[in-house]
Amino acid sequence: MVTNAAVRDGDAGFVAAQRVHRSLTAAAEKRALQWMAERAPRWVTSDGLTMLGLGAQVGAGVGYALARWDRRALVLTILCIALNWLGDSLDGTLARVRRQQRPRYGFYVDHMVDIFGSAALMGGLACSGLVHWQIAVAMLVAFLLLSGESYLATYTLERFELSQGWFGPTELRILLVVGNLALLRSPWAAVFGHRFLLFDLGGAIAAAGMFAMAVFVAAKHTAQLYRQEPLP
Repeated sequence: MVTNAAVRDGDAGFVAAQRVHRSLTAAAEKRALQWMAERAPRWVTSDGLTMLGLGAQVGAGVGYALARWDRRALVLTILCIALNWLGDSLDGTLARVRRQQRPRYGFYVDHMVDIFGSAALMGGLACSGLVHWQIAVAMLVAFLLLSGESYLATYTLERFELSQGWFGPTELRILLVVGNLALLRSPWAAVFGHRFLLFDLGGAIAAAGMFAMAVFVAAKHTAQLYRQEPLP
């Protein structure tokens, strides 16, 4: 899905980057968000939804931390992940439906919220006892590397990739929910006769995948910019 979000800020002559979203759930998600935005009551605002997304992500981290003593707290985490999707995904759609876009403000605030929220989520996971803290830190670092590359590419290429291939934020949330449901049953996984913490195994794969993707897209975009700006 490619949408042209080039909304000009009349005061500063700012043009928002083209938004590109090709994840597995992108088309269905767009229709659902459009439907909800058109029917949202007036008291629901984009800023309020952004704060809901942040609060829910912090709440998910708290749920993980509480799961150290009672794994039933993972139910709280699952609920908060769903609320995070609602707030984080609907805020921009609502602004576009109501023609209240603030492209610079929205881009900056939305992604700073993502950074702080991800730190809270991984911090809670690191305290949960369901994963070694080193794996949680590795996932956070890999996520921040991939995010940083995305933000720099948005500025230099005027193209904002919301997903990498078929995988985007919604798919990540779905995997987290599935993983949490598995944790409610058992925090362990057996692989080739060896027992590992389930989230150690999944987290290591996720961190390695995000790091590899960051290296790949950084090399791709570096080559693209090199061709666009050849030496004289």
